[in-house]
Amino acid sequence: MHAWPASEVPALPGQGRDLRIHDTATGGLTALDPGPVARIYVCGITPYDATHIGHAATYNAFDLVQRVWLDTKRQVHYVQNVTDVDDPLLERAERDGIDWTALAERETALFREDMTALRMLPPRHYTGAVEAIPGIVPIVERLRELGATYEIDGDIYFSVESDRNFGQVSHLDAAAMRLLSAERGGDPDRPGKKNPVDPMLWTAAREGEPSWDGGSLGRGRPGWHIECVAIALDHLGMGFDIQGGGSDLVFPHHEMGASHAQVLTGEFPMAKAYVHAGMVALHGEKMSKSKGNLVFVSRLRRDGVDPAAIRLALLAHHYRADWEWTDQVLQDAVTRLEHWRAAVSRPDGPPADALVDEIREALANDLDAPAALAAVDRWTVLQEESGGTDAGAPGVVSRAVDALLGVAL
Repeated sequence: MHAWPASEVPALPGQGRDLRIHDTATGGLTALDPGPVARIYVCGITPYDATHIGHAATYNAFDLVQRVWLDTKRQVHYVQNVTDVDDPLLERAERDGIDWTALAERETALFREDMTALRMLPPRHYTGAVEAIPGIVPIVERLRELGATYEIDGDIYFSVESDRNFGQVSHLDAAAMRLLSAERGGDPDRPGKKNPVDPMLWTAAREGEPSWDGGSLGRGRPGWHIECVAIALDHLGMGFDIQGGGSDLVFPHHEMGASHAQVLTGEFPMAKAYVHAGMVALHGEKMSKSKGNLVFVSRLRRDGVDPAAIRLALLAHHYRADWEWTDQVLQDAVTRLEHWRAAVSRPDGPPADALVDEIREALANDLDAPAALAAVDRWTVLQEESGGTDAGAPGVVSRAVDALLGVAL
């Protein structure tokens, strides 16, 4: 599967700051020192509907991570998956009377278009669950050899008790885990399970559903969590720098993925930091496909909204915060974009070196994009009120905003 084209990232003078970022597993900031190649895995979409603002906010957060690392002169090895076979996708395809593969291809293509428009840097590896199946099967077989699995009517489950570090990502109690498992694709009430939250590794073939040759596992299809583990370990190896996604993935998805990988390799942890973006609401409720309260990026673009304004609307909120999308949020971003573009279009301005340092420091401090935006706002006000004598300043500001915030002025 191919990703989307990369926008050019302007080179800036000086050196970026090393990233300090909130790790869900420890509950505090962690200073990451990835070495010359930074490794990040971000969980991708299940392509049964278009990209909404909640998706965009999540991928914007991890785009900022890439930009901070690139500014420190590191290479970035970024991997993202596409869950192109899963129950919600199959259910939507049946509801709409469309082939499930056609639905997945259509929505994945639209996602690529949205990411391109928003200037999100693409992953080096963009891998679908279906194409990963040949690598998933031997991993499940190995977990079975290690005694970490059991079967119910041909379905293969992972036993969370096989990982002595299970629970170290989310730190939830058993009751909370069971509740979230039921809400987020699990089957805690299925008879025969050793632990209610044990996740499915391999779903045995069912009539009317797609299935693949699973070797000794029998025909079927992979579970959700093992998909990401197989892709991440294949391209990044164990102990990569950041496992990222929305906060709704902390449990069960990231907890289970970590346990799968830790039992499989005997190493801990799977990732140095588990980083999660907050949820975006609309009309007082979390934006979600199941509720249908969605604001689609593609629809905003069709309505003539500048993608740079959409991106500024996202950047106005700290990535870990839960916030609500409103018409005012978008209007504020449109107004900000107009002021910034007017400021950098002038022939000179106030010196910009201190501003670049402020943006760098804000983003290095747990991706504090609102603080970075405020710094640019202050420079813009100075430009509007008194101008300046530095002929190179507007260009420096424009390149810094592009390179570090992904906004083309």
